Amino acid sequence: MMWTADDYRYMSQALKLAQQGLYSTSPNPRVGCVIVQQGQIIGQGAHLQAGQAHAEVNALRDAMQHHPDKIAGSTVYVTLEPCSHHGRTPPCAQALIEAKVGKVIAAMQDPNPLVAGQGLAQLQQAGIATAVGLLQDQAEALNMGFVKRMRHQRPWVRVKIAASLDGKTALSDGQSAWITSPEARLDVQHWRAQSCAILTGIGTVIHDDPRLNVRDISTPRQPLKVVVDSQLNMPTQAQILSSGSTLIAYAQDAQQRAQSLLNLAGAEKSDAKTSAALSNDIALLPLANAQQQVDLPALMQHLAQMGINEVLVEAGSRLNGALLQAKLVDELIVYLAPHLMGGQAMEMFAAPILQNMDARVSLQWKDMRQVGRDLRLIARPQYHDAD
Repeated sequence: MMWTADDYRYMSQALKLAQQGLYSTSPNPRVGCVIVQQGQIIGQGAHLQAGQAHAEVNALRDAMQHHPDKIAGSTVYVTLEPCSHHGRTPPCAQALIEAKVGKVIAAMQDPNPLVAGQGLAQLQQAGIATAVGLLQDQAEALNMGFVKRMRHQRPWVRVKIAASLDGKTALSDGQSAWITSPEARLDVQHWRAQSCAILTGIGTVIHDDPRLNVRDISTPRQPLKVVVDSQLNMPTQAQILSSGSTLIAYAQDAQQRAQSLLNLAGAEKSDAKTSAALSNDIALLPLANAQQQVDLPALMQHLAQMGINEVLVEAGSRLNGALLQAKLVDELIVYLAPHLMGGQAMEMFAAPILQNMDARVSLQWKDMRQVGRDLRLIARPQYHDAD
C-alpha cells in the first residue's frame, strides 16, 4: 500500500503518544492513537497504565469532548491492532465500531495470539476499511519486549555494562565505584524505569549490596528484582530485600536457608509452573538444571509467564557470560569510560576460551553516542541459529 506524507505524520504522532507509557503499561504494550477527519486531528490518546483505558478509548473520549460531530467516518491511526477480546477492559475494536469510524490504520498486527488479526477482521466485518504496516518497525521497536514475549514466550533481555576503554568492569579486588560518569549513571535509571525486572547474580548482591531500584527520575512503579542464587546464599540483611518485590531463583538449599528467608516479612514460596504475579515482597523459585545451577532458559520462561516484557541485567561477568552462552541476551548496553584499568582487572563476560574464530559472537551496532564523558554503545548479538 502507498502511504501518504500525512499518513506518516499522523502515525508518527501516535508513536510519540505511545511513548507516554514507556515506564507504566507493562505487562501491556505501549500504544498511541490519533483520530483524523478531513486533515484535522480531532482526538488523540495513549494507553498509560495496565487496567486503565486503552489508547483508542482515550482518543475517542478526547474526540467526543472536542469534536463529537466529526467522529463518524474518521480515520484512526493506532500503533497496534485494536484488541478484540475482553481483558481488564472491553475490546477496542468494538468501541471503534460503535463510534462508526470510517477507517483504521494500524502500524502492526498484534502478536498476542488472543488478537492476532482478529481485531482487524472484526472491523472489516463491520464495514470499516483497515490497513496495517505503516511504520511497523518503529512500532515493534517501541514494544520489543511485548513482541518477544508473545512470539517466543521470553522477555527481551538487555545486559547493561559499565567498563573502561580496555573492557574492564572492576579492579582485581572487585572495586568498581565509580567507573562511569554521573550522566551515564542517570541514563541507566531510564533503562531501569522502562524495564519490568532487573536481574542480577548473588555475587553482585554479596559484594556490592545494591538496591537496584529506580532513582532520580519519576516513575509510577518499581521493577521486580530477580536474583540468580544457585546455592541460596542470599543474606537476609541485603538491601535488595528491603523494598519492592524480589524473586530469588535457586537450585540447591543445602544450608537450609529457605525458611529463614521465608520468615522475612511478606515472603512466600513460588512455584516454577505458576503464571501469577508476585503478591508479596519476596518469593523463592526452585529452578535447577542438570548441573545443579539455576536453569536460565526456564527462568526466562517463568518471567514471561509472569507478564515480564523487558529485563535489564546488571550483573557480574559470570552471569553475563552464562546468559550470552545460553543465547538469552537480546541487547547489550555498554558504557565505556575514558580510562584504562589494566590486564588483571575483571572482564565483561566470563566465557570459555575460543578454539577458533568462528566461535565468536557477532554483534550488530544499533546506536553509539556520548553520555557525559562516556560512550554508550548499544549492540545486539547475532546468534547463528536465532529464531
